[in-house]
Amino acid sequence: MTTIQNQLPTQLQSVRARVAAACQAAGRAASEVTLLAVSKTIGPEVVTQAYDAGQTAFGENYIQEAVQKIIQLRHLPLEWHCIGPIQSNKTRLVAEHFDWVQTLDRLKIAQRLSEQRPAGRPPLQVCIQVNVDGGASKSGVSPSEALALAQSVAALPKLRLRGIMSIPEPTPDFVAACALFARVKAVFDALNAEGLALDTLSMGMSADMEAAIQSGSTMVRVGTAIFGGRPPIKSGIAH
Repeated sequence: MTTIQNQLPTQLQSVRARVAAACQAAGRAASEVTLLAVSKTIGPEVVTQAYDAGQTAFGENYIQEAVQKIIQLRHLPLEWHCIGPIQSNKTRLVAEHFDWVQTLDRLKIAQRLSEQRPAGRPPLQVCIQVNVDGGASKSGVSPSEALALAQSVAALPKLRLRGIMSIPEPTPDFVAACALFARVKAVFDALNAEGLALDTLSMGMSADMEAAIQSGSTMVRVGTAIFGGRPPIKSGIAH
C-alpha cells in the first residue's frame, strides 16, 4: 500500500473536521459545504479508497487522464467535476463523461458542451469561472462580464447553470483572503438578484478553505490536504 493510501483516511477525516469547524465559526451548518476531492494525477485505486472512506465527489484538471479514470471507475456512484481549462477539441470528451464543469468562461465552449451532451444523460451541471483579480494570465471572466455569460449559458439546452467558481490569488492572511472571497460572493449575489437562482459558490482550496467558508462558499476544492503533494506533470501529457 502506498504512503498516500496509508494516510488517506486520516487526511480525509482531518479535512472534514476543518470544514465542520469553519462552518461552525461562520455560524453555518456543515451540510452547507460540499467537499470536492481534487484527484488529478491520483490513480483509480486511491480514488476507490477515498470512496470507501465516504468521498463521492472528485475534481479533475486534465481531461484525458480523467476520462480514463472515469471509465475505469464507472461501477462506482461517483460525481466527476471538470475543474481545468477546456479546449474546443476536448468538449466532446467532457460532455460525454463529466457530471459537472466549473470552468466555463466562453460561450463557445458552453455551446459545444450543450450540443455534444449525449441524449439520455442528465443535464451537465455548470459554473461560470470568474476572475476577481484581473490577472491577464488567469482564466475566468471579469465580474462585469459574468451576468451576460451566465444568462446566455442558462438559456442553453442540456446544461444547468448552478453557480460560479473562482480561484483568487493566494493572500498572506485570513482577513485579506476573506476580502477577496467577498468579491466573488458579491458577483454570486448579483447574479441571483437578476433571477438566475444559483446555489453553488465554488471557492476555497487546501490553504484557504476557512476564509472561503467564512465568506459563503458552498463547495471547497481540496487536493493537497487530502492526497498530499503531487509530482510535477511531465511535459507532453495530454490534458
